[in-house]
Amino acid sequence: MGIGKDGEAKAGFQRGMELRAKYTLVAEGARGSLTKQLVARFGLDEGRDPQKYGLGIKELWRIAPERHRPGLVQHSFGWPLDNRTGGGSFLYHYGDNLVAVGFVVHLNYANPHLSPFATFQQFKTHPAIGSVLDGGERLSYGARAITEGGWQSVPKLVFPGGALVGCAAGFVNVPRIKGSHNAILSGMLAADHVAAAVAAGRAHDELADYEAAWRDSPIGRDLKPVRNVKPLWSKFGTIAGVALGGLDMWLNTIGLSLFGTLKHGKPDHAATKPAAATRTIEAASPDGRTTFDRLSSVFVAGVSHEEDQPPHLHVRDMALQKASEHDVYGGPSALYCPAGVYEWVGEGESLRYQINATNCVHCKTCDIKDPNQNIDWVPPEGGGGPNYRGM
Repeated sequence: MGIGKDGEAKAGFQRGMELRAKYTLVAEGARGSLTKQLVARFGLDEGRDPQKYGLGIKELWRIAPERHRPGLVQHSFGWPLDNRTGGGSFLYHYGDNLVAVGFVVHLNYANPHLSPFATFQQFKTHPAIGSVLDGGERLSYGARAITEGGWQSVPKLVFPGGALVGCAAGFVNVPRIKGSHNAILSGMLAADHVAAAVAAGRAHDELADYEAAWRDSPIGRDLKPVRNVKPLWSKFGTIAGVALGGLDMWLNTIGLSLFGTLKHGKPDHAATKPAAATRTIEAASPDGRTTFDRLSSVFVAGVSHEEDQPPHLHVRDMALQKASEHDVYGGPSALYCPAGVYEWVGEGESLRYQINATNCVHCKTCDIKDPNQNIDWVPPEGGGGPNYRGM
């Protein structure tokens, strides 16, 4: 904490903690910056499918009492996305006239003109959703990447002196849109193996028994039957893919499978097509009642970053960003980012890439979806970021 834009210590400088544990369990969630380094350093993804991701965007609303149905859970998939683009929604009624409404877009979408934020805003105009929100008040907004690779994409979980747990390991069950249960179970499983290792006088080695145990644990039994839902959805589209995935999923409950274990193929960023090869997508203007713009959304996310700090969004090669991200792919970072962080400003010789880092809600989408893997998200100085209310 207390580092200025120039990288030098300010008056309030404070060093970070140095961990000297016998074992360190890394539980950063999806696309964590430490996890990313550990996977690369120790080759934890060797022999595994690439991790897949979705971008989940969520709002918290207080609605009219007569529209509130406590305990009601609604899920959908498809609209307003086309059949070739995966994604779906959730809407939960709970608490004091509260609803949580959100939309997840699979980040292996091909069209760089697509905006997940605009897709979510359009989703709320559906009569089944708009009628619930009409006359209500939006209280909070947020966005976060979600792991979707499942069984095939879980990396090796252990490295000398530590292990991955939760969404750092990629334990989300995509059909259930749920990962908290497996995050808890993986923490318990890892803790059991750490305790056994420490009791045996060990330290700083690999917890090989944890790696060997998870696939036969409740986590593995949860993920294995649904392993083909995501790759089938990606390959055959929403209508046919979800139908085939559902059939295979239920056959797996009795020990049968139509497809064995399918591969995910390429990582999400590699699915992006050049802008010239895809259709443009026009987004409707927000009405300020049910649909909103990104900057007002960032405001209700409670985002706060110290202005005088080193940038936490690193573009490795700015010339490549111009030559490829902009000139070939049409600047998709200005659309996939749900917080208005990235902008291409000006034209011709004056064109420049503007990064509004203080808007960042730490969703990690840029780190995942940049077509050249040219953007690195790192933790900001001092732990700034969104301050979600009730999320």
